[in-house]
Amino acid sequence: MRLLLEPWRWLTAPKFYGVERVPRDRPFLLVANHTLMGVLDVPLLIQGLYEQRGVFVRSLGDHLHFQVPVWRELLMRFGTVDGTRENCGALMRAGESVLVFPGGAREVFKHKGERYQLIWKERTGFVRMAIKHRYPIVPLAAVGAEECYDILLDADEIRATPVGPLVERLVPRPDEIPPLVRGVGPLPRPQRFYFWFGRPIETAPFAGQYQDARVCLRVRERVRRAVTQGIAFLLRERQQDPKRELSARLLARIR
Repeated sequence: MRLLLEPWRWLTAPKFYGVERVPRDRPFLLVANHTLMGVLDVPLLIQGLYEQRGVFVRSLGDHLHFQVPVWRELLMRFGTVDGTRENCGALMRAGESVLVFPGGAREVFKHKGERYQLIWKERTGFVRMAIKHRYPIVPLAAVGAEECYDILLDADEIRATPVGPLVERLVPRPDEIPPLVRGVGPLPRPQRFYFWFGRPIETAPFAGQYQDARVCLRVRERVRRAVTQGIAFLLRERQQDPKRELSARLLARIR
């Protein structure tokens, strides 16, 4: 992981806030916002968390990832598993810490005007699993990757083009069509990444209530608020960061 990520880590200089809140003595469920295109910041998050807290989280990936040869194998080498409820339960029974993105592919393939928005719909499965296995939920916010690309055409605009009907037939879920993006040409801009960890939200007080929809929605809302607040905090911190831009970081190294 270090070998593969070092050039990207050097360019993006990830910064962590509140990592001391991440438990070391018990497994947990890490619940995060998913940034545009999804894969730009997650590997650095996993690496940083392992190096700073000695915790290796197992990420739940969208089913679409596991339909792509080679890419599937690479994700598995990084500890990612197909994000089924059965796999999540198996990881929790084994005492593994788990990373989940409730927004899934829809939040990854954002539309114009949705930068850093949570698109969790009414999903509560992650809360049910946490309550069932008495896992504390650690809210996580990530900022930076949304600026690596500009969206030229989003899913709605692609569907409105002459090739839209063909694209809809090719993808499993028409509302999750990847947008057409531009960074430095096809490559992402090397923006600085910021990660914020909130205080664990205990689920033990709700033991046995994992099938209660009202309880799950209430806990989900607490997590959603925490992640939203974390995103707002990171956006403020980034605005004040004198080393936000790559040029400033390079100049500081030269000096």
